[in-house]
Amino acid sequence: MKIALAGNPNSGKTTLYNALTGELEHVGNWSGVTVNKKEHPLKDSYKNNNNEETIVVDLPGTYSISPYTSEEAVTHDFIIEENPDVIINIVDTTNLSRGLFFTTQLLELNIPVVIALNKQDMLGKKGINIDNKKLSDTLKCKVVAISASNGTGLETLVKQAMKVAEKDGQECPFIDLKNTEVSNKEEQADLDKNRFKVVSEILNDCETREVKSEELTLSDKIDKVVANKVLGLPIFFAVMWFVYWFSQSFLGGAISGYLNDTFFGEIVPNFMNELLANLEVNELLSALLVDGIIGGVGAVVGFLPLIMVLFFCLTLLEDSGYMARVAVVMDRYLKKVGLSGKAIIPMVVGSACAIPGIMATRTIKNVNEKRITAILTPFVPCGAKLPIIALFSVIFFPDASWVGPSMYLLAIVVIIVAGLILKNIFSVEYTQSLFIIELPEYKLPSLKNATISMLEKGWAFIVKAGTIILVCNTLIWLLQTYDFGFNVVENADTSMLATIGAIMVPLLIPLGMSGWQLGAATLTGFIAKENVVGSLAVMYAVTDSMLESGVSPLLGVFTPATALAFMVLNLFTPPCFAAIGAMNSEISDKKWLGVGILFQILTGYTLAMIVAQIGFIIDGTVGLSIIPAILILVAEIFFYMKIVRKNKKAVAESPVAA
Repeated sequence: MKIALAGNPNSGKTTLYNALTGELEHVGNWSGVTVNKKEHPLKDSYKNNNNEETIVVDLPGTYSISPYTSEEAVTHDFIIEENPDVIINIVDTTNLSRGLFFTTQLLELNIPVVIALNKQDMLGKKGINIDNKKLSDTLKCKVVAISASNGTGLETLVKQAMKVAEKDGQECPFIDLKNTEVSNKEEQADLDKNRFKVVSEILNDCETREVKSEELTLSDKIDKVVANKVLGLPIFFAVMWFVYWFSQSFLGGAISGYLNDTFFGEIVPNFMNELLANLEVNELLSALLVDGIIGGVGAVVGFLPLIMVLFFCLTLLEDSGYMARVAVVMDRYLKKVGLSGKAIIPMVVGSACAIPGIMATRTIKNVNEKRITAILTPFVPCGAKLPIIALFSVIFFPDASWVGPSMYLLAIVVIIVAGLILKNIFSVEYTQSLFIIELPEYKLPSLKNATISMLEKGWAFIVKAGTIILVCNTLIWLLQTYDFGFNVVENADTSMLATIGAIMVPLLIPLGMSGWQLGAATLTGFIAKENVVGSLAVMYAVTDSMLESGVSPLLGVFTPATALAFMVLNLFTPPCFAAIGAMNSEISDKKWLGVGILFQILTGYTLAMIVAQIGFIIDGTVGLSIIPAILILVAEIFFYMKIVRKNKKAVAESPVAA
């Protein structure tokens, strides 16, 4: 049996899916969070002694059965072509009029439907009363009152869904409105008008409201400040500053400091060294285990508390409804450079992980907008980049709480400027699509949901550290220990890793840096960005001369200017291989993909070069590295202007322009 969950965006559909299946799918306050259908077996506790396998399918949110966006097409195609046994139509009771438009369309499909009136706990606060019995009689289908967030009414809902699934269909009171009768847009518009008229009549009979809609709610009053076109961005920066301060300098920082300095810095290595010595383990193998595996993985896992606390705070912000306001604030700036307002959704989603962020670009209808957004989305600092921010913030800027939040502000600037550059490079001409988003009312976020989300992301990070990062760090240690003749080297400068990393050394000169270790660490970041931290730990942990420079060996490698530049380099160059794979899937054009990756490399490199040289000017240490930096910058500007002029000339001479 297949139970399809269908409803408007922000109706609580994915929350219901998680409650019925035990999954932890991402929940957001906008369309596009669910960009494809998701399936999972129903929890045994809801089966009521029925041994038949029941699959629950979470479909992307849609306002109409007629597909306009790609995610709406997923919902349309599944319902029409795969013919589920029953549809649970989730309707937001606080916005019944909008939900019933879609409901009347579902009822015409001759598929059993059960209506789940969600968010029952909000009705009393809003002064809304719905006559469920009258609504059920009018629509001629079962109506069940539920609250997906606290689990109220879910058992009854599943029972009713299984009961009506046994029927081949149901009587439809709106058969005259069927979409199959429509042959053109004008008839569709007339049909929609009639449908709204029917919905209005149903509302007059079944719903009463005590609160006048023109009265400003508390959410409206707050939005006048936080979504203000002038105050919105500074408030966002202030919020992110507090989140980073709390996660890095306060709670998360205290726990992380213990893990890095004491647990993985002293307790575990000392214990393992003593244990391996007692077992008379080979010195080379002992060094691999302690310096390579424990040292590398420990350096990454040591920052886990910072990441978990940060994700806990971000989940609270999203659950409260604030992140939807961030989308509104950023929409103004993105439209300035010709991007669709919808581009902000992938970028907000990508703040957790670039992969679902890139996948969310499929909600953008215009293909060129979609491709540009897929290229720009990885510039947002994701969870994998947080260890890099944390490492350099803690070591080089321990008293500067602005470093972490400034990376988000810098990402905004980079996205806007890069978007304008890409638009000119490709001479993209298009009509901007409208950006429509429902702003949910502010609410107290769920500590339970935030904790579950934090633990889920923390566990995913640990799994990644125990697989990809462990393998990569082990490989780094081995490459640093042997030369190409597979002989153990006395000096790592003659190792295989030194040869590989040396390829990057000339590129580091304009950044004011040197050392094959930095080149090698940057390369490992393409596998997984967390590897940058682990690789540095492995390589410099076995360099004794570095240990004399201070508490951290990195203090002898970087100055504050080059540390900031190296951080920027790894944050704004191409993401991990998995994210590049997602780009390939969504862009669907090898040329665009190649240009996109090259553009990301040049953006991150140029930005790091500028940061380094500005830093040298500020601290009065300008060196010869400024000469190649200026030459590279001038060359990039020259080629950019040449490409733009060539494209403009081609457009002017094209038959379409003529």
